[in-house]
Amino acid sequence: MAARDRRPRSRWVKAASVVVLLLAWELAARVIGSEIIIPTPVETFTKLLHLLLTAAFWSDVGATVGRGALGFAISLAAGLVVGVAAGASSLFRSGVGPLLTVLRATPVMSVILLALIWFQTQWVPVFVAFLMVFPIVCGNVIEGVRNVEVNLLRMASVYNIRRRRVILGVYLPSALPYLMAAMTSAVGITWKVVVAAEVLSQPLHAVGTGLQLAKYRLDTAAVFAWTFVAIALTALSEQGREWVDRRIPWRRSSDGN
Repeated sequence: MAARDRRPRSRWVKAASVVVLLLAWELAARVIGSEIIIPTPVETFTKLLHLLLTAAFWSDVGATVGRGALGFAISLAAGLVVGVAAGASSLFRSGVGPLLTVLRATPVMSVILLALIWFQTQWVPVFVAFLMVFPIVCGNVIEGVRNVEVNLLRMASVYNIRRRRVILGVYLPSALPYLMAAMTSAVGITWKVVVAAEVLSQPLHAVGTGLQLAKYRLDTAAVFAWTFVAIALTALSEQGREWVDRRIPWRRSSDGN
């Protein structure tokens, strides 16, 4: 009951925070007095409305969503497979460890520049998203597999259960909570790196290309508007992740314990 009582209050606090941010934004725009430096909220949202009413805008957003979803899906699948294998085998984990360390330490800009040399423009954001998200997913899955219940593994060994069934029935369920935790960080990072890669690679249709063109025209209101689009993609993806999280069986069973 107490949690339910806090929900309306939390919503009011969030709404008040948004209002305060908008007022601060309006005040800063009025004090500076230059649309090129900081446009007003009205100018920005008017520009956003104009973008929403064009067919090209939806082509750009759709292309970016496709690239982000593809890069995220590939990294999720690869991270899950490699993570389970590395978590179950100490030898394989020793071999994968340096690769994950290198990927975590590599600057995003270096990856984007290399991708520009290696791939066509439309594939650059996909590759960058994969390379940035993969070590997050893989590292979390490894941790989840390593924390598997030892008694379950002993029982599987006693009854000579096949390796494939052990992976699907023991290792994978143990890794799922860690995988969902990784997705929380990965969702936000995916859209950041995809848009950043699009800004530099400038494929024909892309949110990042829209940002770059707005910068060339010194249309700061459009830069703000495209930025809101990128933020909206992150927010919607996070809502989707939470929706999936609430419907996973392990969550319901753990809540009941």
